[in-house]
Amino acid sequence: MRIAEYGIKFMHEHDTGKDDIITIDGPVGSGKSTIGRLLADRRGLIYLDTGAMYRVVALEAHNRGIEPDDEKALQALCADIEISFAHDNDRQRVYSCGNDVTDAIRQPEISMLASRVSAVKVVRQALVQMQRKIGHEAGSVIDGRDAGTVIFPRARFKFYLDATVETRARRRYKELVEKNIEVSYKDIFQDIRKRDSDDSSRDIAPLKPADDAVIIDTTMMTIEDVLEKISQEIDTATASLP
Repeated sequence: MRIAEYGIKFMHEHDTGKDDIITIDGPVGSGKSTIGRLLADRRGLIYLDTGAMYRVVALEAHNRGIEPDDEKALQALCADIEISFAHDNDRQRVYSCGNDVTDAIRQPEISMLASRVSAVKVVRQALVQMQRKIGHEAGSVIDGRDAGTVIFPRARFKFYLDATVETRARRRYKELVEKNIEVSYKDIFQDIRKRDSDDSSRDIAPLKPADDAVIIDTTMMTIEDVLEKISQEIDTATASLP
């Protein structure tokens, strides 16, 4: 597996805990992807959406008829596909083997499959190594579900965003409708509740805040509110350094 934009050809096995790595974790619909992109732009860092990478694997597995419990086939898949990112105005586009899959990976069925695929050890090993490589290459804002607990446990700045299930379901529903994807709020709500349960109860890298993460409830906050809160936390911590 390769990430073309960053020229990834090999992987590191250990986290060096670089000071210019910011992790943002949280459940689906908590706003971490939007905040991650904006924060990276504001601070001149690379933005890496780890969830999109798992979604690409899920989409390719779906398209190739690979079952989410077939570790051997998933391992071969991870070695074969190439993931790349590009910026289009204010939106990050995602490519799999040169094909634009930005919208395809956001389909509800792919979201649920991504949750299952992300629990497979060989998939996580391949992607975590790649994510660490990107972080080592340059300063990064990395969002996901285990960015601060597994990928970069020694990152200086860690955040965990959360919100009520109802709020997150409304956000995801609005996002999909704006992309002309036909969904129902009820289905989205049920999918999010199930995914929360699956992600937080899995044996490998379960969804949870890092012990030293700043936890932010975004339920009643605007995007700008959250962005300012995180920026203030980083600036305050940085100013206190010797």
